[in-house]
Amino acid sequence: MPSARLDDSPIARAVEALGDTRAFPDVEWLVELLEVPASKIEAVLREAAGYLELEETIHARHAAGGRDFYAQFRAPLELYALTRFVRPAHIIETGVSSGVSSAHFLLALRSNAAGTLHSIDYPISQRAAALARGESPVSLPPGRTSGWAIPDELRKGWDLRVGPSQDLLPALVAELPSVDFFLHDSHHTPTHLAFELATIQPKLSPGAIVLADNTSWTGRAFDRFARGRGVSFFRRGGTDLVGLRIPGSRLPEVEITRSRSVRAKPKPSRRRR
Repeated sequence: MPSARLDDSPIARAVEALGDTRAFPDVEWLVELLEVPASKIEAVLREAAGYLELEETIHARHAAGGRDFYAQFRAPLELYALTRFVRPAHIIETGVSSGVSSAHFLLALRSNAAGTLHSIDYPISQRAAALARGESPVSLPPGRTSGWAIPDELRKGWDLRVGPSQDLLPALVAELPSVDFFLHDSHHTPTHLAFELATIQPKLSPGAIVLADNTSWTGRAFDRFARGRGVSFFRRGGTDLVGLRIPGSRLPEVEITRSRSVRAKPKPSRRRR
């Protein structure tokens, strides 16, 4: 659950700037995953909240694309904190859409001064100028591409691959020496999640984080993966975002950094196309 000590902090302002109250971080979930005291986690979350301009830019770009009602991914600040603690050399995420998760991964990697984000996206496109009733909000608005809400200055070094995960993920995993952080947020079926988890498993490093969103649609695929590794997994509050940490590596100390501005280039327009 959210920590009461964060309610009047910059965290609340960052969540408000992003425009989705579901994005308020769950400190207890991070404590379970990382086995780190809440006070240390809260310090890193406050560091993340210092990048207020990032959240404002994402929300402005969402508004310009007709998506001002949601943040697309419910735990962006948690992704930042996890990345800062684990210090992954290689992150893989499947599913990008507007890029809220990607932006927070990239920001944390910049704070770490090391690591690469490898993203796979197989987007669908919005059929008309306005999102139709029943149409998925993760579809790309006209004129947008995968990661369309990510500020330009965070894109340097981002490895984005567009196509089906079934085709791209095995080749990507084969290229990498390790997978240190994995987020499934793509095609949400039991078979597909099981495929992705089986594909990354041989390269998972000691201490790696593995997350899967929308597991209410994927049956017991994540449960079976966790049992097969002999690892407990943890649910983020009442949501269907779940995660685990592979044992075997001690977390490095995190040195809190001073936030630098992250701005769009050029300044985003709020006019809808």
